[in-house]
Formats: sequence, structure tokens, C-alpha cells
Amino acid sequence: MTAPAGTLTPITAHLSDDYLQLVADGDEVGATELVGALLDDGVPAQRIIVDLIGGAQRRVGELWAANEWSVAREHAATAVGERALAAVAARTAVRPRRGRIALACVDGEWHGLPARMLAELLRLDGWRVDFLGASVPGRHLIVHLHQTGPDAVALSCMLPTRLPRAHAAITACRAAGLPVIAGGPGFGPGGRWAQRLGAHAWAATGEEAVTRLATDWPPRNVTDLPLPDGEAFIGDEEYTHLVRSRPQLIATAMDRLPEIYPPARDYDQAQAEATSEDMGHIADFLASALYVGEPDVFLDFITWTTAVLGSRGVPPTALRLGLTLIRDQLIDFPAATTMLDTALRTLPRT
Repeated sequence: MTAPAGTLTPITAHLSDDYLQLVADGDEVGATELVGALLDDGVPAQRIIVDLIGGAQRRVGELWAANEWSVAREHAATAVGERALAAVAARTAVRPRRGRIALACVDGEWHGLPARMLAELLRLDGWRVDFLGASVPGRHLIVHLHQTGPDAVALSCMLPTRLPRAHAAITACRAAGLPVIAGGPGFGPGGRWAQRLGAHAWAATGEEAVTRLATDWPPRNVTDLPLPDGEAFIGDEEYTHLVRSRPQLIATAMDRLPEIYPPARDYDQAQAEATSEDMGHIADFLASALYVGEPDVFLDFITWTTAVLGSRGVPPTALRLGLTLIRDQLIDFPAATTMLDTALRTLPRT
């Protein structure tokens, strides 16, 4: 039964806090009961998805970044969010009336909940959605497109390190004659890297994607749409070298670390593995910045990482050492060293 007009329960801050607490406790039953009660009260499913479930997930990410939650707790909370979303979907079946969309996270992108929320928003708007899940290899995506013949493809990318694979997927979709709408912060502020990689459109939010697809989308004559200027410069020699030499870069940096930072000699296995992983992140974000020719991909990562490490009690000196150890191995590559030098200048010296 739908509540009379004017009696809908709003997604208040207090209600959001209650739901976040259920998520924090891993209470799947409580979370699904809460969203069910909201549906019974006549709250639109879209508001539950965007404001309650999506809002809580953003808060979960902030709590992890601030070192208030562990990775395990964040994963458990995400699982509760997925169950709550499934409960909403089970109660809100809508017969397709528009067209068919294939929705996937690009290869290597494991943050699947935002894309799953978009899938439900599109279904509520009358689309038939093939949600392919997290980290879909490009070749499998293309096989699915040929088998099902959707009207459009939606690709989600949350991290810029996945941009090269996003580009491969977008290129393949264009070759298949299908328009691509991209979404996720991995495509940069305002989606500026999505356009450079050949996507036909970008949406900042799930609701914006629904609106675009319901109005002036999908575009016609997709194969006739020109690629953006500068596309030919994507993935130059420096990017190729960095990707191919990544294992050696990290290994050499780890070998040299004790020379410039003696406490590293006493690292246990967990500390050594965490440090090696951080070196890998530096290399991956630098590679993505080189791929799209956008230093901000790397510099934004450095700013974010400085804050995250600071919340964990790691001084900027540690990041400075990591950048230096990578830079010393790339002295023959001017674009990479320029990005690294710029990043080093932004770090506090304390």
C-alpha cells in the first residue's frame, strides 16, 4: 500500500545515522527491515537507493580513509549495503519499456556497489539492464554485446588506475557500433578523461545518468562520431616503459629503501608487504597519468594519499622516500620525472 500524499517519510539525518549503525554492526536483517519499512511508508525506491544506501556507502569510505574503520569492516558494511539494495529491488519490479543497456565495471575495477545502484535506478526508469558486475574483462564484455545487442553500454570506473583498461573497453564498444556512457570518479573531475578516452557521454551521478538516457540518449550514428583531439597521444613510450618495468621498479625501490631509511631494515613481513603495495600504487597512478597525459591524475593521488597516511600516523617523509626511489629509476623519462618532482614539491618537509 502507498502512503497518502504528504505523508512520505523523508530520509532524515537521524534515519541515515540509524541505517549507518546497522551497516556498521553488519546487521543485514535490520538493514533490510528498515528499507522495507520505508517502502511500506511510500518512500520512493530511488530516494532509498541514492540518499540512504548511497549516502551510507560514501560515509563508509570516509571512515576507512580516516582510519576509523578497517578494510574488513568496510567490506562487511558494503555486503550489508548490497543486501539492502537487493531487498529494494525485490519489492520494486518495473516492466521494461525503453531499451536494453549493458552495465559493467571496467576490468580491474572491483567497486561494484555504485554500478549496482545505477542498475536499479535504470530498471526503475524502465530499462532492461544487463548488470555484468565488477571487473569485467574487455573480451567478455564484447562477446556479451554481440550476443545480446543492447542499445547502449554504461561503464563504471572508480579509480584512475583503471583508465587504460577503460579506454580499451570504450574503443571496443565504439568498434561494435554502441554508444558508451561513462561514470565514476576514476574518469576525473567533470568526467574530463572519459571524453578523452572516447566515451560519448559522462554522468556525475546515477540520477544524472538516468536523466541523460531518458532524454537525448543514446546518440545515433555512433561509428561516425569523431574521436576527441589528442587521442593519438594516449599511451606513449614512457607509459609503455613504466608498465613493462613495474615489477623491477618496485623491487629495486624496496632493495634501496634500507639505505636511505635504516628503520626499514627491521620491517616485519606485513610492513614490507604494505610498503611494496604503496610503491605499486605510486607506479600505477603515475602510469595512468602518463597514459592520458594528465598530471592531475597523479597529483590528486598524492594529495589524497598524504591525508590517508597522515590519519594512520605515517609522516610525509615516508611518501617522499617512495617517490624519490621511483624517480631515481626514471631519470631518462622527462614527463614522469616532471610529475614526480611536482609531487615532491607539494609534500610537507616535516
